[in-house]
Amino acid sequence: MKNITDSFLCLSYWPSAGSFGFNTDILATNLINLSVVLGVLVFFGKGVCASCLFQRIGDLLDNRKQRILRTIRNSEELREGAIEQLEKARARLKKVEKEADRFRVNGYSEIEREKLNLINSIYTTLEQLENYKNETINFEQQRAINQVQQRVLQQALQGALGTLNSCLNNELHLRTIGAHIGMFGAMKEKNN
Repeated sequence: MKNITDSFLCLSYWPSAGSFGFNTDILATNLINLSVVLGVLVFFGKGVCASCLFQRIGDLLDNRKQRILRTIRNSEELREGAIEQLEKARARLKKVEKEADRFRVNGYSEIEREKLNLINSIYTTLEQLENYKNETINFEQQRAINQVQQRVLQQALQGALGTLNSCLNNELHLRTIGAHIGMFGAMKEKNN
């Protein structure tokens, strides 16, 4: 039986020089194969009525048709479900993209706000440092001026004492004391 079916596969193709090959013309080979199969069925199924045979083939074809239709319906349902899931996924993607954009915008505005706060804080710190520097400079200038004034005053006093000590003799000293005593006496009389 195997040899008979092999020969039926390629009835319309006669290779040249005795080699074996396959015919790629699907329509021609299917018609030939179908006619051969029907012939074999009629030959071997002589005791079976033709209407029963055709009834049986019709039932098989109807079953096959029903299976194909069910498969098509199932694939359509699956396709519709996939389209629904795709739309849901697209809606979710849009939502996530909007949320990401909102986070991005909020993040940028938060960064800008923090940057401005940092800049303002730095300016405030710089102003405080500038004020502290100016106060320190004024304090140091005042201290230096006070030190210079004290030295000048000390030197002036030393110079005045030196001049007084060199200029005063005992007689001038006694006269100055006498003049002061006289002034105190005159003040005392005025108060009485």
